[in-house]
Amino acid sequence: MKEKNDFSAGSVSGNILRLAIPMTLAQLINILYNVVDRIYIGHIPHASTEALTGVGLALPVITIITAFANLFGMGGAPLFSMARGSGNQERAKKIMANSFSLLLLSGLILAIFCYAFKRPLMYLFGASDVTYPYADAYLSLYLFGTFFVMISLGMNYFINAQGFGVTGMLTVSIGALLNLVLDPIFIFLLGLGVRGAALATILSQLVSAIWVLQFLTGKKAIIKLSKKHMNLDREIVKEITGLGMSGFVMSITNGSVQIMCNATLQHYGGDLYVGIMTILNSVREIVTMPVSGLSNGAQPVMSFNYGAKEYERVKSAIKFTTFASILLSTISWALLFFFPHFFIHIFNSEPALLEEGIPAMRIYFFGIFMMSLQFAGQSTFVALGRSKQAVFFSLFRKVIIVIPLMLLLPAIGGLGTTGVFLAEPISNFVGGIACFTTMILTVWRKLGREP
Repeated sequence: MKEKNDFSAGSVSGNILRLAIPMTLAQLINILYNVVDRIYIGHIPHASTEALTGVGLALPVITIITAFANLFGMGGAPLFSMARGSGNQERAKKIMANSFSLLLLSGLILAIFCYAFKRPLMYLFGASDVTYPYADAYLSLYLFGTFFVMISLGMNYFINAQGFGVTGMLTVSIGALLNLVLDPIFIFLLGLGVRGAALATILSQLVSAIWVLQFLTGKKAIIKLSKKHMNLDREIVKEITGLGMSGFVMSITNGSVQIMCNATLQHYGGDLYVGIMTILNSVREIVTMPVSGLSNGAQPVMSFNYGAKEYERVKSAIKFTTFASILLSTISWALLFFFPHFFIHIFNSEPALLEEGIPAMRIYFFGIFMMSLQFAGQSTFVALGRSKQAVFFSLFRKVIIVIPLMLLLPAIGGLGTTGVFLAEPISNFVGGIACFTTMILTVWRKLGREP
């Protein structure tokens, strides 16, 4: 019987879009989990800015949890796709089951560690005595849902890797829509404030996790999740973590940058600028979502064709992903530059925050269209199993460029908070060009020449 979802047949761009469109919608809806919380919290009467800033301080912890979900989800899914492409279904089953075990184990460790050290962590991340109570109220409840996040986010990659993009979209759609409904009920109607936002989020993630497990163990899955393959295999674990290290490092470095941003902005500008950074991070999640969805949709297609030795189709996938990413990110940049007031007003309407936030947004997002080159190069490295290059460029843009600039620029010429926001666009240009050029020289030229 002919295997379903054979990415070596049909239009390459069609295969990518068939996955990318529902995956992009899924990411958009997934963003609603946290962004909707911030929208509602940013409009709590009499404490909107303080509450929004407090929840923003919890973002690095959420980012770290997401990083571990990406480590084992994004690390296992391309290997899973390559095994499917080569016809080795037994290996594919082991990869998926081992990824699941790793997600559960890391989720338990993360929840315990973050809960035990949440107070010193929040102050390290830039909390003040005014904002800490809001951060503590949100994070204390959110950590109870760590298992659900790991399963719904990490294992959803394996639904998409089997070609069920619509089902992957529904994974997050169901939970996010539930979160959208529960948030105003818990926050305003029941008067739970930021605790209500956290409670709505973890209940929604629970529903998403149940959906994922029901599908991967059900009749529709091409390759099912089974208990007998869940014992950890050292070699498979090594491959999963090696390949997933790119997404992991990218998320961890994003978290590190958030921490440095908040701490530096607290020093130079106080709680107001930490609140502005919370909004900028939220907007960034939204505007980078189309390019991220396209890149994620391209990865299973690249991996499958690479495993099937269809190298020209891999090249076609790289070209389509690159040009489409540049177009989408340029449109996003234009919207942010000309309509910054609209995006900030979604989260908060305090006059002081709007006044300082508009110029900050224009500086921070300048050059975001160059980030598309980083996405294109990074997704190619990951899809083709080149973990070392993927990890290096994750570190290069954030650790080698952004963090040093963020520490140095505020002290130069009295730039202060402006210097913090300038670090991001500089890294987009330098990191994007370096990553994409290296991919062309080391991957593109060798495709089809490998033994």
